[in-house]
Amino acid sequence: MYIEKTLLHLYYQYNVSLYKMILRKLSILNYKNIEQTEVAFSPKINCFFGNNGMGKTNLLDALYYLSFTKSHINTPDSQIIKDGQGICVIQGVYDYSGREENIFCAIRSGQRKQFKRNKKEYDKLSEHIGLLPLVMISPADVELIRGGSDERRRFLDMIISQQDKQYLNALIQYNKALHQRNILLKNQSRDNSLFEVLEMQMDMYGRLVYDTRKQLVEDFVPVFNDYYHQICNFSENVDLRYVSQIDKGELKDLLAENRERDRVLSYTSSGIHKDELEMLLNASLIRRVGSQGQNKTYLIALKLAQFAFLKEKGNTIPILLLDDLFDKLDANRVEQIIQLVNSDQFGQIFITDTNRKYLDEILSLTGNDYSLFKVDNGNVQPLTI
Repeated sequence: MYIEKTLLHLYYQYNVSLYKMILRKLSILNYKNIEQTEVAFSPKINCFFGNNGMGKTNLLDALYYLSFTKSHINTPDSQIIKDGQGICVIQGVYDYSGREENIFCAIRSGQRKQFKRNKKEYDKLSEHIGLLPLVMISPADVELIRGGSDERRRFLDMIISQQDKQYLNALIQYNKALHQRNILLKNQSRDNSLFEVLEMQMDMYGRLVYDTRKQLVEDFVPVFNDYYHQICNFSENVDLRYVSQIDKGELKDLLAENRERDRVLSYTSSGIHKDELEMLLNASLIRRVGSQGQNKTYLIALKLAQFAFLKEKGNTIPILLLDDLFDKLDANRVEQIIQLVNSDQFGQIFITDTNRKYLDEILSLTGNDYSLFKVDNGNVQPLTI
């Protein structure tokens, strides 16, 4: 039950030009319930176990924050700082194919957060995105299925932005023009020349975003299907369908046509910010027909396909974070996932679970290249297996 050789060649094989990125050390001060910790990691597999609510997920979330300048579950910065404290600090020391990268983040109450790379502060946080490619699989991913279309657009944007700066810039510029147009609508402006300028910008940047998202989905589906079938070994078919209002026309024409209607609504009702990514199981929306096990398998396969895409398109092997991965999965699916994450296609991996049995099973297959930690009330303690 292995992925076909053609797909292995296209997506999963190691490329000699890929950088090996390893997080060697993570220091945390006042991140959610983690008061202070400093942890050194294995270059391959790192496992964290402990009861729910002890800080395992917060530890991975801090690592995610260093890559994306925000929390995986979009926790506001004001709620990230540990209660009663005025500052939160996260610092990671990465080995980047022999070159050290030191990433520093400070979040202060009521102030702009600060990000530094090798002691030099970024002018714009967007400059940092893509330096530390990362994929996280967590229980919060269920919102991709159950949540609104904005969750699914964010998923596409996160994948593409890590390896395409032009796309990220287009998305930022589109959102700026959208924001300005919405202000005009709320103010009931009748200055059509201003609307036309903003609508031309939205059309230009929106077209680039639309084309790139559409191509990603087309490239993504075969890999996604292969991972799904490898995990569950069933004949179910999974699919993704990208749906946009501009599938058949120009955005600027649609915006002009709907301008009067949008004035009544006081917001922009057309554009790529309304696009949808339909998640399908056997040609039906999975949110309507999927069981808990099917939903979880679907999401895991989706994220593993994301990993494969980032690896194939970029120049760095992403870090993989697996938070509470094995809950609600049968033994066969657990076994398939364990075999997958132990293969050579992955680089550094971080895994959390409340059940040490699964972690010991994973580590027993890795030889000596692992680290095991117990997390208790925000404290992280290294252990031996």
